[in-house]
This record gives sequence, structure tokens and C-alpha cells, in this order.
Amino acid sequence: MTALTNMEDYVSESDSDYTSYWRDWFISSRGNEYFCEIDEDYLTDRFNLTGLNTEVQYYQYALDLVTDVFDLDCEDDMRETIEKSARHLYGLVHARYIVTTRGLSKMLEKYKKADFGKCPRVACHSHPLLPMGLSDVPSVKPVKLYCAKCEDAYNPKSSRHAAIDGAYFGSSFHNIIFQVYPALVPAKSVERYVPRVYGFKVHAAASLVRWQSGRREEMRRRLRRLEVDTGFRDGDGEEGDEDGDVEFEGVDGRPAVVEGAPVR
Repeated sequence: MTALTNMEDYVSESDSDYTSYWRDWFISSRGNEYFCEIDEDYLTDRFNLTGLNTEVQYYQYALDLVTDVFDLDCEDDMRETIEKSARHLYGLVHARYIVTTRGLSKMLEKYKKADFGKCPRVACHSHPLLPMGLSDVPSVKPVKLYCAKCEDAYNPKSSRHAAIDGAYFGSSFHNIIFQVYPALVPAKSVERYVPRVYGFKVHAAASLVRWQSGRREEMRRRLRRLEVDTGFRDGDGEEGDEDGDVEFEGVDGRPAVVEGAPVR
């Protein structure tokens, strides 16, 4: 059943009760919890919609549906297409609206209630997240969640939220809100997990040796593909100087250091 069919079932006795029904339905639908309701004045101001007519199929019909003045009698397939366009239009306008004073205020309230979820990182102690886009271009990247405490991005837990286009929030909103409300900026997380074995810290030198060995093997494989004589011994393949720079004989007979070799 399409959204328009649901709307027909909703029709009330007064026009005032029906005024913002599509937006109410959209915001209350499962999977749309990240969105805030856009003010009708903002939606009806053509300046705020500049350029969107080329981005949305059946733009005028979609706008009529979002603003609840849609009265076209059409087939179900057409209605479904217009409904899809209306959701896309709402998302594009939403990205513009949430960086306005009114939009920031609404998103702030949702942020305080942790409507966008909490950071999964243990050291962040369930700090609330903010939705963000990795691109401002639609259909490029899905929405991510940003934690201001560890300054990292995460995937939404729900598959419904993970399918939301990141362009509906934009790549700047999560930074702008902290510029407008600097008191919200949390203290940065300085806690880091320390690997231990039976209560003792893992020796840093051992980790370094493992990292160097991995990089050395990667470099050897790369040089083999390029058919470059590395100068390694056939036995353990660990020939090199004491500082970790791997050398091989150059064209003039002098040792040449391979670029990118790990240095302690």
C-alpha cells in the first residue's frame, strides 16, 4: 500500500488537521528517526528550493505532496514514483534546513536525547552521536554517525538507517552545530586500550618488530613483481643494516636503500 493510499484513509473533517500530515507521516515512519520536521514556511519559500527542480523527478508533484496540496488523480505506479520523489526532495531540503538557526535548534534537541544513537567505543562512555554525510552529492555515500568525543565516524546499527543517503545531512552539519553551540564540544577522549598479557603490558619493541617484518615482506613481494634483484639472502630473507633499512646492490655497485623500507 502506498503512502498516498494511507493519506486517503487519514482525511479528517477539517483542513487544519490535515495541513502537515505528509511530514508527520514521514517523520514518524520507521527508519526516518534521524530527520527533523521542516517548517512549512521554509518549504513554501521558493528561494530555499533553488536548483532542486533539476535534481528531483516530477518536482512539482513531489513538492505538492510534501506541502499537502497534491490532488492529482493518477495510477498507483505513478503515485509510487511521485512518493519516492517526495522523499528525495524532502531529504535534499532537509540538508539545507538543518544548518539554519531553526533547523540547528531542532537537531540539537534530538542530539541531547541521543536520538541518533550513542558511540559504540567503550572509552567514549556512550557519548551521543550526530548524523553526517561523507559527500554532499546524492546517492554517493550513505549516512554515517559522528562522535565528537573520539572524532570518529561509525555505521548506524539499524539497516534502515544505514540505507539513508548521507547527502540528506551533508558533510558540514556536524561541524556547524558545534560552531554555533561551542558549549557542546566535549573533552576529547584520551583513554586508549593498552594490550596486556596476564596483566603485563605487551612490550612495544615486540610490536615494532612484527610491524617491520610485515612491511619487509610486503616490500619483497613488491620488488619481486617488478623483477628487481633485492639482494636478500635465500635463507631467511632478513639481510639489511642494523637500523632496519633494507639494501640491495645498485647499478654502480654501491648499496642502494629501498624507498619505503621501515626505519626504527
